[in-house]
Amino acid sequence: MEHAEERGRSKRGRRRAAVAVSGVVAVAGALLTPYGGTAHAVSPDVVVSQVFGGGGNTGAPYTNDFIELYNRGTTAVSLSGWTVQYASAAGSSWSKTALSGSIAPHAYYLVQEAAGAGAGSALPTPDATGTISMSATSAKVALVTNATALTCSTGCATQPGVRDFVGYGSSASSYEAAPTGTLSSTTAALRAGSGATDTDTNSADFTVGAPAPRNSSWGSGGGTRIHDIQGTTHISPFKAQTVSAVPGVVTAKSTTGFWLQDPAPDTNPATSEGVFVYTSTAPTVAVGDSVTVSGTVSEFRPGGTGGTTNLTTTEITSPTVTTVARGVPLPAATVVGSGGRVPPGTVIDNDATGDVETSGTFDAASDGIDFWESMEGMRVQLTNAAVVGPRSSFGEVPVVPAGSTTRTNRGGIVYQSGDPNPERVILDDVLAPTPTVNVGDTLTGATLGVLDYSFGNFELFVTATPAVTSGGIAQETTATPTAGQLSTATFNVENLAPADAQTKYDGLARQIVTNLQAPDLVALEEVQDNSGATDNGVVACDQTMTKLISAITAAGGPSYTYRQINPTNNADGGAPGGNIRQVLMYRTDRGLAFTDRAGGTATTADAVVDTAGVPSLKYSPGRIAPADSAWSSSRKPLAAELTWQGKTVFVIANHFNSKGGDQPLFGHFQPPVASSETQRHNQATLVKNFVDQILAVDASASVIVLGDLNDFEFSQTTDILTAGGSLVDLPRTLPAAERYTYDYQGNSQVLDHILISPSLAAKAYGYDVVHVNSEFAAQLSDHDPQVVRIPLL
Repeated sequence: MEHAEERGRSKRGRRRAAVAVSGVVAVAGALLTPYGGTAHAVSPDVVVSQVFGGGGNTGAPYTNDFIELYNRGTTAVSLSGWTVQYASAAGSSWSKTALSGSIAPHAYYLVQEAAGAGAGSALPTPDATGTISMSATSAKVALVTNATALTCSTGCATQPGVRDFVGYGSSASSYEAAPTGTLSSTTAALRAGSGATDTDTNSADFTVGAPAPRNSSWGSGGGTRIHDIQGTTHISPFKAQTVSAVPGVVTAKSTTGFWLQDPAPDTNPATSEGVFVYTSTAPTVAVGDSVTVSGTVSEFRPGGTGGTTNLTTTEITSPTVTTVARGVPLPAATVVGSGGRVPPGTVIDNDATGDVETSGTFDAASDGIDFWESMEGMRVQLTNAAVVGPRSSFGEVPVVPAGSTTRTNRGGIVYQSGDPNPERVILDDVLAPTPTVNVGDTLTGATLGVLDYSFGNFELFVTATPAVTSGGIAQETTATPTAGQLSTATFNVENLAPADAQTKYDGLARQIVTNLQAPDLVALEEVQDNSGATDNGVVACDQTMTKLISAITAAGGPSYTYRQINPTNNADGGAPGGNIRQVLMYRTDRGLAFTDRAGGTATTADAVVDTAGVPSLKYSPGRIAPADSAWSSSRKPLAAELTWQGKTVFVIANHFNSKGGDQPLFGHFQPPVASSETQRHNQATLVKNFVDQILAVDASASVIVLGDLNDFEFSQTTDILTAGGSLVDLPRTLPAAERYTYDYQGNSQVLDHILISPSLAAKAYGYDVVHVNSEFAAQLSDHDPQVVRIPLL
């Protein structure tokens, strides 16, 4: 296992957004003059965006009724001579309020009407004032481009001069196609899309939720909204401040809080409309409650002391929650992918200067880290999401929107130089179970959840288990080597120990015998000692290897033997007490023989011997520079000399330093620092120097360097090994869509390598990464093995 993941799973909600929209009133440019258009044609500009008739009633949040307008057009519109008009649910007698001034594009206009007898907050400063006493539940409202009162009871939406029309409540006698839901003293009819959605169907265009009045100066003052709290930065501009009566609808809840989303968003897609409210104990609200929340804005960094590189999530803590209404429709989910917001395809961040939390830049259109941040805490939907990583033991499923690239031939997505796949998001089972899936499967239809962040990734906490259509991938089987081909494989068997279930041994045996076609030589990585991870000083691994070889024989395979060197206890990294090491396991029935030269120990350095122009190893097996600091707490390379039908072959089995400690791709430090690389570069240099010593004696020597290098085919580690043409990295020879041996958080990537010397690369070899593990939820190891078949005769 190469990538260290922070665990100790304490999942909580998240943050992000920007300040509101531009103000309104007079704007430079032409003003549209009124015309006698009718509502049966979708309004090109001004619409009724919100209606509230419960002002001053018992429990009402505001003292006055109001009608809100929104200009969905691109040019300022003069309202001179216009009126808003009102009639009861079944009535034909219309009251009117005159309008004046103008409304800027993408701006609001608030019409205050009569006050009730009860308490409540004052509205934001209205742009027009009337005295109409409106029904709290059901009635009719018209926006008219003249001052002539309507006289209709039905068919009003198509009357001359009617620019927009809303029938609210089930008993309304006139409406556009169908009325909105019935309102109450605590709910309003809110037009979707921040007021911009207009399909001339009231029931589809409006939701019922907490009233959220906006006037022409909205965005430069008034009550605090979620998008104000989130801001267009990774740290809330309201951090450590108290906020009051923040409105929203409960969209999901956990055992420690709930997610709140504003049903009346601003028009800036870079600003999140969702936030997590941290209650510390199980919240008493229900999904679908319209509430207001007062509390302190905080930034929560998941992972504790082990998560210092994580982004934070914005929360409202120590909350006071007031329920305004129940059973309110949830705000529409933001669609990610085709037909919605399309994530950046290659860039996580390219404009931060070390830390996105302090860089002062935020680009949700181009930077993946800002794109996902802009929806923190919101309802998000992916349609026909593609599964690019198997479900993990933590219930996590990496997916990408349909159409993402570059995909593997089996349905994954390839991690490439310059493309870490920012479109990936991790589904998690915090709120609902995630399905057991493999790479290549599709989550059919809509996958819905709330967007959060934890363990270095943006995570979609699904609110219902997605449906699955299987991609049907199967374990691969490589070709059978011919009589003259030396078949050599590398296989990380993931902390193999005697205490592991026999089913793991039997499964590995089947993969070696059947899927790898029983190679002549297998370099095994992560073979633990006889006591496994029990830290008792035991370093021998004979019981581990005997159990594996017996399982291979039982699976119909050949009789293998092996060579290895016991490490110094706890000196080679990995699980304390496990003493993982590389083992060269080989069969002798096809012409391979091991050249044994005694003397190699855990601390003795091997050397290349030049005997009259013929290279050999001082020790076989031996270790390369084991005392060098490059191998501190890391596995030392195992070098060996063998013969294939009489021809000498040098093999170096490796397991380089892990990626543990590297900063995450979606962490707050950008670009992330891969601190573990330095040690791998030093390790690669030592191995390269050893290979060069062999080739300096005989440039045509047959050398195979293989194993888990814990680095990519495009990495500097691989560049060091291949410098000067000493070695050819076989993963680099594959098409991009086939370059992977491992799947980490949905990124199909190369970590395991086989490299061969020039004389071997000149032969008609066959090379194959055999995908049997990394793409499957049921896996025997997290790595895929690979094999090369080289004709040496």
